[in-house]
Amino acid sequence: MNISELPRVLTLTPVQEAFDDRPIAGAYTSDLLSDVMARASADYVLITIQAHRNTVAVASMLNLAAIIICNDRPIPDDMVEAAREERIALHVSGQTQFQVSGILYAALGSKG
Repeated sequence: MNISELPRVLTLTPVQEAFDDRPIAGAYTSDLLSDVMARASADYVLITIQAHRNTVAVASMLNLAAIIICNDRPIPDDMVEAAREERIALHVSGQTQFQVSGILYAALGSKG
């Protein structure tokens, strides 16, 4: 599955669409950015409620494919701009992290 297919599988609203479409290798769900840095891998989707610029910095450092912000959290403008600059897809979902994780797990199989 590629990044561009995420909205087809999940109920998402794209917030920032200036990204390089590429395959998704897996996903990681966490709100603790140090945990994400230790355990997420390149080309993963980050599922979180951490809606701030530092989340994008971690995603960029790890070469993550996309960020999904859950629970309809508001996305600050500086996060959107950072994601645009780093060419990281950024989406928001009204669903919980549990729901998004489960749906994405089923769509990707056992990856990540």
